[in-house]
Amino acid sequence: MSRDSIVEHVNGWIEFTIDRPDKLNAIREQTAEELLAVLDEADGTQAVRGVILKGSEKAFCTGVDTSEQKVEPGEIYELWRRRKRTRKVNRMFRALPEVTKPVIAVVEGYALGGGFELALLCDFIVAGEGAQFGLPEARLGLMPGGAGTQTLPRLLGKPLAKELIWTGRRLSAQEALALRIVNHVAPKGEALAKARELAAQIGAQAPLSIMFTKSVIERGFDATLAEGMATEADAFFALTFSEDRQEGLAAFKEKRTPAFKGN
Repeated sequence: MSRDSIVEHVNGWIEFTIDRPDKLNAIREQTAEELLAVLDEADGTQAVRGVILKGSEKAFCTGVDTSEQKVEPGEIYELWRRRKRTRKVNRMFRALPEVTKPVIAVVEGYALGGGFELALLCDFIVAGEGAQFGLPEARLGLMPGGAGTQTLPRLLGKPLAKELIWTGRRLSAQEALALRIVNHVAPKGEALAKARELAAQIGAQAPLSIMFTKSVIERGFDATLAEGMATEADAFFALTFSEDRQEGLAAFKEKRTPAFKGN
């Protein structure tokens, strides 16, 4: 069976390209399995600094391939049973927020339905001019199922998120930037270059600092201020024992570039 993705190692990062052009990069079980393997590799390989997730110039991802969503008679409750642990697409959506290293989405063209949700579950999005974002599920009698009802309200607030989900209206790259859905908008076709620039900047920092700050931000976002501060204090204390902290302080004192190892 041919692969659904192209996986490359570039300057310490893994670049995962969804490669289903005939389906406008709609994702299926195989796609999810391949992405899950890359996320595991990133988390399990000390030298890897993070993951860049991208599609093609025409489409980042247009959602979940509906051809795999057929329900045979007598299998409805089996599908319900399998949806959390067995179905890889569901596992993929749940796994993204748990990755300990940065995951950057590079969006050129369409990011619709599950594709938009996939991008929203990354740490941030870099878009090309001409990118389009939307959740059109209600037009099909469906609803977002890749955390869109949870991620979008957290970014935009409930009223605007409801409007976008209920109308299926598409957002341009510039609208998404104004709403802080995306971090940067690059000229069309240059979003990857911008993402690589940011990846290089992130990669120059201490890996453990990135890991702990990501964890604290994610865990503290829905906590009380006191709970979030306690989580931060624990992580800050844990870093005092790292070799990279000693290296960073020594490099600062000696006016040289630190050589971080992730220890």
